Amino acid sequence: MTVNSAAVPKVNRSLSRITCPHCWEVFPPEKILWVAEHADLLGDPMLGDEEMQRFLPTRFTVGGDAIDARGFPCHVLACPHCHLTIPRPMIELEPFFMSIFGAPASGKSYFLASMTWQLRQTLSSKFGCSFNDADPGMNQLLNEYEESLFLNPKANEILPLASLIRKTEEQGDLYDSVSYGNQVVSYPRPFLFAMQPEKGHLHEAQVDKIGRVVCLYDNAGESFQPGKDKVGSPLTRHMAHSRTLMYVFDPTQDGRFRKSMDSLSNDEGEIAYSEKLSRQEPILQEAASRIRRYAKLRQTEKHRRPLIVVLTKYDAWSHLLAPLVGEDDNSEPFKVVQGKSGKKVHALDTPRIQRYSKFTRKILMNSCPDIVAAAENFSDEVIYMPVSAVGWCARKDRENGMLAMRPSEANPFWVTVPYLYSLHRCIPGLIPGIKAKEGAS
Repeated sequence: MTVNSAAVPKVNRSLSRITCPHCWEVFPPEKILWVAEHADLLGDPMLGDEEMQRFLPTRFTVGGDAIDARGFPCHVLACPHCHLTIPRPMIELEPFFMSIFGAPASGKSYFLASMTWQLRQTLSSKFGCSFNDADPGMNQLLNEYEESLFLNPKANEILPLASLIRKTEEQGDLYDSVSYGNQVVSYPRPFLFAMQPEKGHLHEAQVDKIGRVVCLYDNAGESFQPGKDKVGSPLTRHMAHSRTLMYVFDPTQDGRFRKSMDSLSNDEGEIAYSEKLSRQEPILQEAASRIRRYAKLRQTEKHRRPLIVVLTKYDAWSHLLAPLVGEDDNSEPFKVVQGKSGKKVHALDTPRIQRYSKFTRKILMNSCPDIVAAAENFSDEVIYMPVSAVGWCARKDRENGMLAMRPSEANPFWVTVPYLYSLHRCIPGLIPGIKAKEGAS
């Protein structure tokens, strides 16, 4: 049985305007396209011969699915502008754009994989929020990274870190090409996660208000070289749409910071960081310049969205921060407190996070003041967070000089905190935080 209807997918609730996570076009739900299913309909004029046709349907099944030209029911949606697929949660939940960027070899991909793996373990059990792949296909590469680090079949063997996760590239699995006539545009492919409050959450009844599809973009450091971002390769333009920016900085790659590290070895006397040195402040400066341009900010105007400076490889420099914060505590900054309703809930220990940020900034000011200046001249809210993607298990292989670890020994430090803090700041009610008197906000 078929029915004629408007081209809006049958869902519990539809947004009045949908934002494409690929090209950032905003359009009404009735304009959304469907992806054909029948094999005869292979080949899309914008995506090439290997992709199924996109179409605006006129016939639907009773269940609300579109019917293609060969009579097959269809299930996948696509953007009317770029024709790339859009997961169904994006027509029901508001998007939350988040961008991660940093210099090559800063540990960004390790941090990202460790963060999402830990969020899967933490969000539901601690904060009463679901955290699911909105599109498993688009998240496949990240899922592979997670498995390599935390579900490795050789977990008890010492493996080179470089073999666990490959570096982010400017083309390949993280990009999609679209033809607009004679112009081919390569869009960065985001990782997509659906988040909404579960039963028992303080605001479980407000799922439509505070539920989100998080669109997480991972940029290769090379994308910030002059001339890399252009009409045909808008590699970093999503950053102007992002509610939060995470700048990943590896302090062990900075020669000035290394001089302040008075103890550079782990318990076995082996250097626990790479010998590579590199300048990283140009990445932050170039990112700030592009965001100003795309967001139409004046040079004297600050970006009114949080910038989180994520300092990686904390296991190699924790001895610098611990004395300043007055503790050597590797626990997560979570506390069980009483919410407004009287219910006991987990909340972010925001005073502790701010204390760590204050003293991390102090360390940076003494060794890398240009990083602090670039960050604070750009954003009106900057917070500095130490993280370690794998914990205190990295060591230098004596035979080949490469960094290595046993995956079974991975014990990440604070990798979820930048993400959780972002949601706490930008989506009131989703992730509670502690106020001065230890109440959950």
